[in-house]
Amino acid sequence: MSKQIIVVGSGNAAMCAGIAALEAGASVLMLEKAGQDLAGGNTKYTAGAMRFAYDNIDDLLPLLKDPDDPRLTVTDFGGYTEAKFTEDLLGFNGGRPLSAEQARLVGGSLPAMQWLGGHGVKFEPIYSRQSFEREGRHVFWGGLTLAAENEGVGLFDMELAAFERLGGVIRYNSAVTALLTENGKVTGVMVGAEAISADAVILACGGFEASTKLRRDWMGGHWDKAKVRGTPMNTGDGLAMATDVGAQRYGLIDGCHATPMDLHMPDFANLDLPASERKNYRKICYFLGVMLNANGDRFVDEGENFRNYTYAQFGKAVLEQPGHFAWQIFDAKVEDLLYAEYRFHDAHFVEADTLEALCGLLDGVDAPAALATLRAYNAGVNSSVAFDPTRLDGKDTAGLPLPKSNWAQKLDTPPFKAYPVTGGITFTYGGLKVSDSGAVLKEDDSAIGGLFAAGEMVGGVFFEGYPGGSGLTSGAVFGRLAGAGAALTDSQG
Repeated sequence: MSKQIIVVGSGNAAMCAGIAALEAGASVLMLEKAGQDLAGGNTKYTAGAMRFAYDNIDDLLPLLKDPDDPRLTVTDFGGYTEAKFTEDLLGFNGGRPLSAEQARLVGGSLPAMQWLGGHGVKFEPIYSRQSFEREGRHVFWGGLTLAAENEGVGLFDMELAAFERLGGVIRYNSAVTALLTENGKVTGVMVGAEAISADAVILACGGFEASTKLRRDWMGGHWDKAKVRGTPMNTGDGLAMATDVGAQRYGLIDGCHATPMDLHMPDFANLDLPASERKNYRKICYFLGVMLNANGDRFVDEGENFRNYTYAQFGKAVLEQPGHFAWQIFDAKVEDLLYAEYRFHDAHFVEADTLEALCGLLDGVDAPAALATLRAYNAGVNSSVAFDPTRLDGKDTAGLPLPKSNWAQKLDTPPFKAYPVTGGITFTYGGLKVSDSGAVLKEDDSAIGGLFAAGEMVGGVFFEGYPGGSGLTSGAVFGRLAGAGAALTDSQG
């Protein structure tokens, strides 16, 4: 008789867990807290980009929806080695060594992508956000090349189709409220008053970013003021249920992915919009201009690195500013380089023909100080280096208390535009400790029989930031491990 597996949640990690368990011969019931329209966790709110190690285009072609796209012949994808992926993760560890979880992510990234490709999940090169044209060729930068067809919505749809094709069953409006245990082993779940038995339970129901109380209690600082970029369903339920049965809390509990977002977005992503548009509240082209706080000061090096290495940290930086907001300033030279979210119908901005007039329109900002900052910035720009958005171009500033290290162009071409932003939290980094097979561990590092976890619930993967696109890949890698582990377990972990 096949193992009976329950997967809690229905996002990317949950789907990968379910697919892997079905592959291994188990029967899988997926229980989703939300209705069908909001199923998919944070996955639907993403751009669908996935970071993984690869050698060259030969590793990418089998994953593509259209391997005959004529643009491929004039595209430089480069390579992204495991060593580079490791280096990038270490850059956000705050001096910590590579964790066991990070090593699993790096080593499992390409196999997970190939595995998804084998289940009909197809990808497209991210030409619009991860490449620039140079001398007639599309040059990719930052090690991030592919996103799921139709972004996060498409990833969910393709994974759900694969899950159901293999015989998986999903129930919506079925919030799991407790874990059933017997002799220290997890034997099922409660959905309200309904008890459902299982040989193993996989928790893949997200972090706690949608709970204002838990953000305040567990993260402190200004996190109760953050906008929530994704689903309102990730309120820490799985973490609470797991710790109730002895699970070890693990990782950086006050760490999170936080992105600059439109200041005037709703407290949660706009659920009235199609899911494919909810990402458009992001504002992550700051590297093409400057950001000012209420005092009229710059507060980050906007050109420190490629934006997919900084955006998950700069949301926190914005939130820490007076009033928890900032303004992103651009001139007309970069208008055609700004991402589509800056032209989104609900994007808020002000516009003027002079910097002086623009500063007067920046609500909540010391206008004279802002103008002085912008004039000093213009005076400090290194005009001897050519602007090149395809690489770290070294076009920097001199003589400023806070430099801009790359892509520093004078703000001298009207009209000038400014976009108000705040910090938007995407997902939390703290979670549970799991074994190599995805089993949830106790404080003594022994496994809780019958309990597994994946996705945002796994701690130790990210610490003080992360290279963009790693989150979905982590969900796939750890979801696949948990699904296979649960299907093969003897309920001893």
